[in-house]
Amino acid sequence: MSSEHGGTPSANTLGRFRAALGESPPLLWSFLYFFCLLSGYYVLRPVREAMIASSDVTAVFPPGLVAFFAERGVALGEFVPQFVFTSVFLIMLALQPAYGWLVSRFARRVFLPVIYGVFIATLLAFYAMFDSGVQGRGLAFVLWLTVFNLFAVAVFWSFMADVYTNEQARKYYGYVGAAGTLGAFLGPLLTGLLVQRLGIPNMMLVSCALLALCVVCILRLRRYAVLREQALGQKSGEVPMGGEVLAGLKLVAREPLLRWMALMVVLGVGVGTLLYNEQIAIVRAAFETAEQRTAFFSRIDLAVNTLTLVVQLLVTRALMSRFGIAPALLIPGAAVILGFSVLSASPLPIIVAIVQVVTRASEFSLAKPARETIYTRVGREWRYKAGAAIDTVIYRGGDLTFVWVHKLLAAFGSNLVFGAGLVIASGMTFSAWRLLREEAKLPSERSPRPLDKSVTEAGQLAGGR
Repeated sequence: MSSEHGGTPSANTLGRFRAALGESPPLLWSFLYFFCLLSGYYVLRPVREAMIASSDVTAVFPPGLVAFFAERGVALGEFVPQFVFTSVFLIMLALQPAYGWLVSRFARRVFLPVIYGVFIATLLAFYAMFDSGVQGRGLAFVLWLTVFNLFAVAVFWSFMADVYTNEQARKYYGYVGAAGTLGAFLGPLLTGLLVQRLGIPNMMLVSCALLALCVVCILRLRRYAVLREQALGQKSGEVPMGGEVLAGLKLVAREPLLRWMALMVVLGVGVGTLLYNEQIAIVRAAFETAEQRTAFFSRIDLAVNTLTLVVQLLVTRALMSRFGIAPALLIPGAAVILGFSVLSASPLPIIVAIVQVVTRASEFSLAKPARETIYTRVGREWRYKAGAAIDTVIYRGGDLTFVWVHKLLAAFGSNLVFGAGLVIASGMTFSAWRLLREEAKLPSERSPRPLDKSVTEAGQLAGGR
C-alpha cells in the first residue's frame, strides 16, 4: 500500500536515510563501524550460547576443573551459567583499572585501535586453540566473548558521543543502531550457513576480518570527533584525558545521574538474566547436540534482530527527534512489565521465547540509543570511564547477582521467577523516570550549526558527499 505521500514506507525510510547521509558525513562510517562490530560478534555468539547450554560439561570446562569440583561434591554441569557469570564479573573487575589506565594515559588515536587490535590477536589465538582441540577452550572462549562484547560496544558508544552532538545523536542514533542490527542479522546467517561446512575455528577468522574493518572506520571517524570538539570548544580527545584509573566507578558513586543510570542498567540485566536462564533450561532439555542448540539460538537472534530493525528504522529516529529520550526509556519498561505479568500467570515455553524477543529488541532499539544520547552532553571522563564502568563491571555485577537469584528462585518454580521479574521490571522503569529527571538538569549544548558546516566541509575534502 502506498503511503500518504505516494511512496512505500520502505522507500520513504530509505529516502530519509539518504538525506541523513548527506546531512552528516560521519554517519556512513559510523554505520559501517557498528555493522562490522556486531557482525563480528554475532558470528561467534551462537557458538558461545551452544557451549553454555551444552549438557556435556567436558565440552566447556577443563577436565581438572570438573574433577576439582566433583571431589567436593559439586556437579559443575548444574552451575554453568553461575560459574560463567561469576568468572566474567571477576575478570571485569580486574580489567577496569587496566582500561582506566589506558584511556587516561593515551590519546584516543592510540587506545581505540589498541583495544581492537588486542581483540583481533586473541581471536587468532582462539583459532589455533579450536583448530588443535585444546582442552578447556570452551570456557576460555565463553569468558572472552562475553568480555569482548561489553568492552567493544561500550567503547563504540563512547566514541560516538565524541563524534555527534546531542541533537545529532537524537536524529542519527536510530540509524546507527539499525546498522548494528543489520550486522547482527548477518552474523547468525553466516554462522548458520558456514559453521557445519567450515567448522568453528574458521568462524574466528571471519570475525577477525570484520573487526579489522572496524579499525579502518575508527581512523576515518577521528577527524569528525576533532571537528566537533573544536566547534564546541571542548577539550581535545587527541591528547590523554588524564585522571584516575578508577575515576569511572568513583563518578558513578558520586553523581546522581550516573547512579540512576547504573541502577536502571542493573535491573534491566536482572530482567534479561531471569529470562536467559529459563531459556537455557528449556534448550538443554529440548535439544541433544551442540549444532541443534546453535541453530536454535541463531533463530532467536534473528527474531530479536528483525523486531529491533523494524523499530529502529520506523520508530526510534522519529520518537527521539520529536519527543526526546523519555518515551524511548519508558516504553521498554512498560513492555517488560506486561510480558512478565503474562509469564507470571502462564509460564509457557513459547511465551518465554516471545518475551525474550520483545525484551531484547526494546533494549537494543529504544533504551540503549536513548541512554547513549545522554553521554553527548557530559565530559569525556563520564563517557569513557563512567560509561564503560556501567557497561562492563557494573553490568556484569548485575549478571552475577541475578544468575544466583535465579538459581534460588528456580527451585520454587517458574511462577516465582517471573513474579520476581515483574518486581524488578517495575524498579527498572522507576529508575528510568528518575534518570530522566537528572538528565533534565544537564546544561544545554551550544548550537551545532557551525559544527554541521565544518563537518560537511571535512566530508567533502575526504571525498564524501
